[in-house]
Amino acid sequence: MLVLACGTPSTPQSWLDEFSKGEDFADYQANATFGSAVERHFEIIGEALNQLSRVDSDIASRIPDLGRIVAFRNILIHGYATVDDALVWQVLTERLPGLTAALQRLLSRRRSCQRFW
Repeated sequence: MLVLACGTPSTPQSWLDEFSKGEDFADYQANATFGSAVERHFEIIGEALNQLSRVDSDIASRIPDLGRIVAFRNILIHGYATVDDALVWQVLTERLPGLTAALQRLLSRRRSCQRFW
């Protein structure tokens, strides 16, 4: 979920926030377009963090649950039949805000601006 480098408002996190406004779990399950968009942006976030671990291991080591985020991305990419809708929704509603805040804190300390997506 990195990708919010230098205060750029258009990030996968902000897209997910926008997509999910006013939506609930039933909407996620019922609307394939909405569900696909959510899952795609989590794939982007997971890949960005995976790349970050190669580019800047120092900052990557400070990202909470980095390994789990990358593993979640791998499930979304490679395990279509095993994707748990309830888990995706839980990550969206309960985990994304904390991760976004952690990334903003880490990136605000950096002097250089980089994008990882």
